[in-house]
Amino acid sequence: MSTSLVLACLLALGFTAVGVPKILALEKMRELAAESGFPVGAYRVIGVLEVAGAAGVLLGLAVPVLGVLAGAGLLLLMAGAAITHGRKGDGLRGMAPALACAVLAAGYLAALIAM
Repeated sequence: MSTSLVLACLLALGFTAVGVPKILALEKMRELAAESGFPVGAYRVIGVLEVAGAAGVLLGLAVPVLGVLAGAGLLLLMAGAAITHGRKGDGLRGMAPALACAVLAAGYLAALIAM
């Protein structure tokens, strides 16, 4: 199994798992939005971007340019997440999930470009 396939699946599962609850504005997501200073509507948009990125990395296995764009978009989303956690004062522990996802996205991009 190729590295890009494994990383694409991990990214797709992870970003779908966090994006869908944001889109649905589940109670926990409403709380996290408020803690982060985002209106619920903006948090829903972030969820849509996460799910779109998840779809894009899977499509990128067939159309590499889409995968590169999706991976770069997810990387930018995670940069924003890390900045938001930093502004909230969450520290490295609070930023860890965003940083881990950023590393996965960067690895996916590297694997896809190397194909």
